Amino acid sequence: MGAADVVPGVSGGTIAFISGIYEELLDSIRSVNGEALRLLSRFDIKGFWKHINGSFLVVLLAGILTSILSLSNLVVYLLSNHPILVWGFFFGLIVASVVVVSKKITHWRPATVLFGLIGAAMAYYITVAVPMQTPEAHWFVFIAGAIAICAMILPGISGSFLLLLMAKYEFIMNALKELKLDIILIFGVGCVTGLLAFSHVLNWMLKKYHNVTVALLTGFMLGSLNKVWPWKKTLETYTDRHGEVKPLLQENILPGAYAQLTGESSYLLYTVLLAIFGFLVVYLLDRLADQPAGKV
Repeated sequence: MGAADVVPGVSGGTIAFISGIYEELLDSIRSVNGEALRLLSRFDIKGFWKHINGSFLVVLLAGILTSILSLSNLVVYLLSNHPILVWGFFFGLIVASVVVVSKKITHWRPATVLFGLIGAAMAYYITVAVPMQTPEAHWFVFIAGAIAICAMILPGISGSFLLLLMAKYEFIMNALKELKLDIILIFGVGCVTGLLAFSHVLNWMLKKYHNVTVALLTGFMLGSLNKVWPWKKTLETYTDRHGEVKPLLQENILPGAYAQLTGESSYLLYTVLLAIFGFLVVYLLDRLADQPAGKV
């Protein structure tokens, strides 16, 4: 999940879903509630830890942080120097995720198909939406945090990409760099509020309307494929906090058109091979998740 969150446009929620821990993650986040605070106020540490599934959360967060710290520089380097190959790998990973997650739908009905299409359309729109102009007031920083963190636990949608669309990515990055504590605190409170509230909604949807919810999440991943298509033509750029010019709006093109446009190799064969490798990684993860605990 940490490795996926490092990559713009790829969600850690996708990894959580295909590795079989998604519902447990939502349950654990949802358990941080009034009962948890009551146990903590009574200094019932053992009861509090059990109530919030503390061991699971600590191990998961440790894995995410370890991955971010150890892989962030590598991923940034690869995206800067070999973007086509990296996106090819993630394209294969997400295609396999769509296949794997869709298998969790037990009955296909018109409503299931409809929600799948709605999810795909929403995710596709997010990938092509033009960044808006937004206020820098504290109330909007709070809302931006709540929206971004919700996206981070949704398969197929990147929270950092939504921050970019809300014109708050650089604003938040600069606040972190310059230690603007008021902005950081309000953004953090928004993240915690959004995460706790949205985990309840998603958990309720998965328990009451499992098939349509999984179809919606599958649609999110399907629609996000537009973002990770390896060959692109840049239409607009932006300058990041380091003064580097980066793509803002891009258009998908065919490998041959990319080679003609840029005069560079499309790396078609290597990209296809990496996409297949990404597909197989997800397939093997799914097989491992389905194995009984004693056989893994």
